[in-house]
Parts: sequence; structure tokens; C-alpha cells
Amino acid sequence: MSDRQRIDKWLFFARVVKSRSLAAKLVSGGGVRVNKDKVDQPSHGVKAGDVLTITLDRRILIYRVLDGGQRRGPAEEARTLYEDMSPPPVPKGDVSKLDLLPKRDAGSGRPTKRERRQVDRLMDGIDDDRDN
Repeated sequence: MSDRQRIDKWLFFARVVKSRSLAAKLVSGGGVRVNKDKVDQPSHGVKAGDVLTITLDRRILIYRVLDGGQRRGPAEEARTLYEDMSPPPVPKGDVSKLDLLPKRDAGSGRPTKRERRQVDRLMDGIDDDRDN
């Protein structure tokens, strides 16, 4: 690997995203941190030893860069570019109290006064549990 590689190319070669343009959008949108510093330029360089924190959908990926890529190869080759330090996903059977919050369909408008009061009562109960 040369000293540094563009972060959008590295994300594409490591198969984090499907295309280089999506990698550039991810970086520009603030979804990537390098060594805990937010990066907003797809041309930012990464090198071996850097720790990337990547926010994708509802997942947080933490990768340590081991090497730069030369091409977008098979998945086995892509896995040699990083060490996965991500926390394990929450088991599907476990439900946190925040998952109990009422879900609203996108575009269904603002909550009614009654729904808002119900959410406030629920949140007050969660805050009380956190204090104990």
C-alpha cells in the first residue's frame, strides 16, 4: 500500500458500500470518523492503523485499517483490508425500553395531543428507571 489511500476508494475496495459514489456520499454526509475525528471529504487519506467508525443504516461498524486495496475483489480479499472491532449486534429476542416507544408511519403527520401526552408519560417512566 502506498502511504495513504482515499477513504472513498478504501470503503469501496473493502466492500463497505456497493459503489464508490455511495462511499463518497457516506463520507460527505458525516457517516465516517477516522480516529474519532469526523471526516467530510471523500479525498481524506487513510493509512494502516487508522480506526474507522462507520454509521450505516442502524448499524455502527468499527474497523481498523490493515492495508489499502488495489481493486474491489472478492469478499475474502476485502476482509484482509481491515480488522472488525464492531460491537456484537443486539440479539433479536432482547427488547430495550426505547424499543417500546410507539412507532409512527413515515408521513403520517404530527402526533395528536393525546399521543404526545402518552409519549411524555412513557419517557418520564424511562427517565425514572435510568436514575435508579
